[in-house]
Parts: sequence; structure tokens; C-alpha cells
Amino acid sequence: MTSVVTAGGISVTIRGAVVDESETVLDRLVSDGVPGALTSGNAKLWGPDAAPLAARRLGWLDLPETSRSLADRLAEPAAEARDTGLDRVVLVAAGGSALAADAMFRTARAGAETAGGPELIVLDTTDPHEVSGVLAGDLHRTLVVVVGESVEAESLRRVFGRAFSEAGLGRAELARRFVVVAEEGSALERAALDVGHNLVHAEPDVDDRFGALGARGLVAAALAGVDVDALLDEASRFAEVLRQPYDNPALALGAALGSSGLGVRDKLVIADHGSGLAGFTGWAEQLVGGATGKNGGGLLPVVVEGVDAPGFDLADDLRRVILGRRPDEPGPGREAGVSVAGPLGAQFLLWEYATAVACRVIGVDPFDEPDTGESRESTAVLLRSEEGAAPTVVRTPPELVSGAVEVHGPRDALRGARTLAEALDVILEDVPDGGYLAVTAYLDRVGDAAAAGLRPLLAARVAKIRRRPVPVTFGWGPRALHTVGQYHKGGPANGVFLQVTGAITDDVDVPGRPYSLGELQLAQAFGDLRVVRSLGHPAVRLHLRDRAEGIAQLIEALD
Repeated sequence: MTSVVTAGGISVTIRGAVVDESETVLDRLVSDGVPGALTSGNAKLWGPDAAPLAARRLGWLDLPETSRSLADRLAEPAAEARDTGLDRVVLVAAGGSALAADAMFRTARAGAETAGGPELIVLDTTDPHEVSGVLAGDLHRTLVVVVGESVEAESLRRVFGRAFSEAGLGRAELARRFVVVAEEGSALERAALDVGHNLVHAEPDVDDRFGALGARGLVAAALAGVDVDALLDEASRFAEVLRQPYDNPALALGAALGSSGLGVRDKLVIADHGSGLAGFTGWAEQLVGGATGKNGGGLLPVVVEGVDAPGFDLADDLRRVILGRRPDEPGPGREAGVSVAGPLGAQFLLWEYATAVACRVIGVDPFDEPDTGESRESTAVLLRSEEGAAPTVVRTPPELVSGAVEVHGPRDALRGARTLAEALDVILEDVPDGGYLAVTAYLDRVGDAAAAGLRPLLAARVAKIRRRPVPVTFGWGPRALHTVGQYHKGGPANGVFLQVTGAITDDVDVPGRPYSLGELQLAQAFGDLRVVRSLGHPAVRLHLRDRAEGIAQLIEALD
């Protein structure tokens, strides 16, 4: 059985048993008047307790039109930056804004007819090796966009300010090299005004998770040459169908996602299959996981490398989602699941709407983040400690040392494992039925990129050990704290956590702060580990004494 809903440039195809499940939910959504209520900004859709916050968080519905004036205002500074040689844009941010801008730029670059042009570098990390690599580039061509007040953004703003000064930039030129996106009345706004940075106000009624088409997502992309008007055109065309009860792809997708959350298929295995939307799966992951994962429930997004990757399986608790294949195209996805196709601007709005609908179905507030503060506070406590976080964590005796890899975890959790391969197998055996393994690598996303290869290897290994598919997710730290961190702490208590940290050979001090980036990164890692363990989740940390050797060793142990 197949259901296809196409409108506004988007096509959503639903197959197999998902059709009956989602149509039951869809009928209820229509009878409850959800399409009209959502597009008119009814904050009561998620219950009376959620209404006060929702009333301040529904501005994303209007962004396809309200962001037009922003796009117009950005056209001149974007052209001026390129004309004056500032064609290297560094985005300092965390969460949805960083991933949205990354998807916009990478998608535009992939579709460009000619090579070259402006560059966008997304820095949502505290890894000193990765930051040092960016600082080693041509600072005389660099423009820094700062979004939000996360500890990552605040620290890197200080680091780049010092770097510009050391490169010989005067006060006026240094001020011109920053574009700050901040809410009116915020501490970041005051700091930007004090030193004369260029300031763009973020929408007060849009949060970062749902803000792809607002200032948080668009500013850096526009300054890096992305045609944001075209993105808004795509979104505006699609917005016209959102009020419809039927022939509404977003409502159909929301019903399919929501029906998953009501049943046992509460993991969405997401694979790109020629969508052309580079980086979009990462943005969708943070949206779905962060919005739904709370009150002990939610939808776990499991992003895999492709439709042939280990982990893109059919199982009792998995639902497949394919990006890119239209209903009349041959290929994978004929089995039960969901396929989505359409342009990037429309996809942002599609997934925001569908996720908000799914949250209504499963009974959670999409805008609340009740559990994300725990890791931030745990990090802050470690940074305030007299000794500092890094020495304390590094000197913790490992339970096992194998070459360049230290294994840190409760002794009983490793059950006498004597080799790295045995330790990894013990971790995989601990994943409960219906659970998942979450891998977070606090490493250099560029220099240590090979670490991402651990996900498919772990997925293949655990399927062999358990004789069934087990969801395995992979994220870079501290990015994952802002993307799926809410799900890890507030979602179902069936996760097992594997954390990877690495030796630091080139640290970077944070001006005006008593810690370095390396100490901050390790405090974030250890703080998050402390929180998930306090919630009763099994958690093991692998520390790489030598990053390259350690990654190679892990790959060999799993291969």
C-alpha cells in the first residue's frame, strides 16, 4: 500500500503498514482542526501547560515572508564583504543555526556550476586542534559571524578577537570583522554594541531549533554568497499548502512521525538518497531529536551514511525515512517507510511543521528543553573547580589500556574485558532490547574525520553480536549537546553511551577566561558523561593518547 502527497514542491510518500497507522492519526488531526490552528499560531495545540512558551515560539511559521526584509538588508553587506576581499566567512554558533547555515552553503556549493567563490566554515566546536586549523588560515580574508550566547560562541568570539589583533588589525577594522546575531536586550547585544560590531537582531519569537529561515540561520549563509531569496521563495511556495487538511505533505509527514512515537517504532533511520541537500540530515536530526525527546519519550533520529549503510534496516522499533527519492523513481524504499523529496527552503519548513505536529500527537511541548541545562551546569561546575577540569579527567586511571586507547568506565561495566575488542563487545551487549548506542566524539571534525567511520562499523558489529539491528548514532562533541542532548537526557531511558576524547597537543587559551579550549572541551565531555551516568545509563569513555593511532586502532578492532 502506498500513499503519495505532493504539493508546493514537496512530495511525501508513505508505504506499507505506515499508511494505515499514519492515516488514523491524520484523520484525528484534521478533525481537531490542527492545520488551521497551527498556521494561525494557536499556542494551545500542545496543551495548556505548554501554551505560555509556545506563544513566544511560533514566529518560525511566518519566516518565509518576514525574513524578506532581512534578505534585502543582507544583500549590500554581503556584496561589500566580497568586494573588499572578505570571502572567508567563519560561523561561530551552536545547534540548529550552525547546521542550517551549513546545509544552505553546502547545498548551494554542490549545485554551483563553477568552482570557487566565498567560503563558509562552521565552528560549533571547542576542539583546539580544529580551531587552530581555522586560525591558521588567511585572517585578512576572514569575517566572523557570531550567533547566540553558548559557551562555544562566547569563547571563540574572544579567541578570534585576539587573533585579529595579533594579525595587526586596528580597533575599527577588528570591529568590522564581526557580525553578531543577538536578541534585543541580550548580553551579547550589549557586548557587540560596546565594541562596535555589526549587529543583526534575531527574532525574539523564534528559537534556534526552529530558526533555519530566520536571522540565526540566514546571516552567515547570505554573507557566504548563498541565494537566500531563492530559499525563501521555495519556503513561501510551500507555506501556501500548510493550512490545507488534505494534500498537505507536512501534515502527512507529521502524522507518520507522530504515529511512530505512539508505537514501538520510535527510531527514525534517516538516509539521504540523492536529494542534493548536503548536510540537511544533520539539521533534521537536531530538530526531531531535540523537539520530541522529553518526558521519557520521543523520536530518536538515526542518521546513516546511505541506504546501503549498516543500520538502514527493517526492525520492530525502526522506521525508515529516505530523503531524495520521488515516488515514481526506482530504488530502495519500496518497503514500509517514508520518502521525502523537494527543495531545501521548502524542506526546512516541511520538517519544522511536521515535527510540531508530531509533538502534538505524542503529547510533548516542542519548544521546551527541560533537560539540556544539566550538562551545561555540570560543565560549569568542572570549570569552576580549583584544579580545573582537564587535569582531573585525564589523570583518572583507565580500566584498560590498549596501545593508544584508554578505556574509562565503571569496572563492573567492562566485566573483566582484557582487550579493546572485548571491551567494545561488552558495551554493545549492554544495549537493551529496544534501546540504542550513542557515540559522541569530542575530536577534530576535520582532522579526525575518520572517527565518523566508527558508526557503521559499530552498527555492523552489534547486529552480528545481537543477531538483530540495533540503532547506532554518531555525533561530534560538543555539537551533540545542542542537537540530540535533550533526547539523551529526557527521552526513553534505554540508551548506552560511548564517548571518545583525544589527547591535545596544540591547545588554545581563551582570553579573559581561566581555562583553555582544551580544558573547556574536556569539561563538556566529562560533564555530559557525569549527567548520563547519574540518570542510570551505561556510559564508557575511550581516550585516545594519540588521535590518529587511536582511531585506526578502534577501526581495526571493529573491522
